[in-house]
Amino acid sequence: MTLTKGTMCEHVGLAITELGDDYLKGTLPVDHRTQQHMGIIHGGASVVLAETLGSVAANLCTDYGYHIVGLDINANHVRPGKPPLVTGIARPVHIGRTTVVVEINITDTEGKLVCVSRLTAAVLKDKDS
Repeated sequence: MTLTKGTMCEHVGLAITELGDDYLKGTLPVDHRTQQHMGIIHGGASVVLAETLGSVAANLCTDYGYHIVGLDINANHVRPGKPPLVTGIARPVHIGRTTVVVEINITDTEGKLVCVSRLTAAVLKDKDS
């Protein structure tokens, strides 16, 4: 996907894999780029996946002439994410005129919850609109 070309997402191998009616899905490898010394996903890498999916999903919820910027993100790490990868699914829980809130659930290859995250984004009018 061209959105990730030349970004941190490309560097860590993050891929947006599916777009549904009310969700966006992506994967992140758990490897030398994204794991901590114990061989499990680094918490910051989980947040990279969550913020990316949440931001793209929030942008997809905004009207033409507007864009989003992140205001707040939180993450609860509930289980170690192990190789080979984790999968995130982002779903909007609030689509407002000035904010969008997206929940992102990250699971392991067995479908077990690894991290639950929530992104709040501000909706801003493009300067040239």
